Amino acid sequence: NSTLMYSFWGASLVLLLWQGFMLIHLARRPALKDFSRAVYSQHYVQAMVQFSVYLYWGYYWRPVYDHLWLLAGQVMFAYTFGMLLAWSRRRSYMLGFGPIPIIFSTNLFLWFHDDWFYMQFVMIAVGFLGKEFVRWNRDGRSVHIFNPSAFSLGFFSLILITTGTTDLTWAPEISSTLTLAPGIYTYLFAVGLVVMYFFSITLVSGAAAITLFGFSALYAAIAGVPYFLDSDIPAAVFLGLHLLITDPSTSPRTPLGKTLFGVLYGIGVFALYTILGWFGEPTLYDKLLCVPLLNLSVIGIDRLVRRINSDAVLNLWNPSWFSGRANVAHMMIWISVFGLMSLLGRTDAQHPGDSVPFWEQSCSAQLPNACDRLVSVESTYCGDNAAWACNELGAHYREGAIVDRDTDLAYSYFARACELKFQAGCANLLQEQTALRAEPLELDLRLMLRQGGKNLMDTPVFELYARACVHDWAFACERSAAAGE
Repeated sequence: NSTLMYSFWGASLVLLLWQGFMLIHLARRPALKDFSRAVYSQHYVQAMVQFSVYLYWGYYWRPVYDHLWLLAGQVMFAYTFGMLLAWSRRRSYMLGFGPIPIIFSTNLFLWFHDDWFYMQFVMIAVGFLGKEFVRWNRDGRSVHIFNPSAFSLGFFSLILITTGTTDLTWAPEISSTLTLAPGIYTYLFAVGLVVMYFFSITLVSGAAAITLFGFSALYAAIAGVPYFLDSDIPAAVFLGLHLLITDPSTSPRTPLGKTLFGVLYGIGVFALYTILGWFGEPTLYDKLLCVPLLNLSVIGIDRLVRRINSDAVLNLWNPSWFSGRANVAHMMIWISVFGLMSLLGRTDAQHPGDSVPFWEQSCSAQLPNACDRLVSVESTYCGDNAAWACNELGAHYREGAIVDRDTDLAYSYFARACELKFQAGCANLLQEQTALRAEPLELDLRLMLRQGGKNLMDTPVFELYARACVHDWAFACERSAAAGE
């Protein structure tokens, strides 16, 4: 891709021009230009955990592996940009692993298509500039306010929302393909324990997850449908609460402060999901927009905790237990909570929102947002070439019961269904007053029963219909029984 190539050449040219300017300037006014060693475990441990996510996720979604070369280029750019920025500010460059987790974290949530990849370098530069210039005094020290990756992600999320240009990025695919990796919640939970153990951020992640689990369960109990489409916590949000909001440098340090920080993140994500939906914007930004705001609240949270003046609020056990290592106790509580949610089927197991018949029944019962969710789910499956879903969408737009009537759109969906050899779709294409429906084809089931994972192309027919029966497809239960005889 020529634009991708020129993006790297352009980034290199900017760095070379910057370096040339510095050489001319330093020749006239000599200044500090050296390195100081700054190797911190929080940087290289986070980087290793993040890279393990890339490896596991990429095994099931190939574009991640293809992106690793671009990831390496961004790391090189980040180091060079950081050096030149430090020397331009007349200070020593802190040489360590710091830029790596910033780049890895940024790319876990957002990267641009090849034709717009130069914006990736701009986004990295914004993160480093924010770290360098947007600072405050905290506990008598000048420190950066924002998590660098969260700052650039939040800033560019606002730009993409305002300009309606999310399609220039891989953000939708990144958010939706994490679940292609089997047991992704359990995997993220396991690698998250590593970060929790070394950096005592269990209360942040745990409080955020418990808040989201609790709010999702409460909403489902009241409304009768899931709050999030097909999960209690979207996989990308679960990733964020383990590897995005857990920067020790930009979060509270007291147990109560960390808990409040995590709870506020959970509330923020929960609220933004609805707010973004109201305005017709992609809900995938819910996990990104609230992090910079939370970073701004850190000093306020610290002040509130000092007013409460109770470091023992969350340490109700004897300090001598676990040799005074309260974080181990926090981890045990979080492990128990996640284990309970897994047993209840709220993590990697089948979710009610995975079932199309569930949304059909909920829409018929006029439950909140159910009809919109049904159309959204069927649109996704039609995009995957499930002929049944295309025919259903055509019927919806011809009938005008749950969506506004649109004859042209109905015709295009019926044409798509007919092209995919769905007989009812062809009949609807020929008879403009009908909205015939039929049972899904075997191929349709292979596409619609994946539960966020890979398509079931190699699944035996008996298992396929048994799975469809579990998803409440009534006709499949009969065929499953017949196939088993």
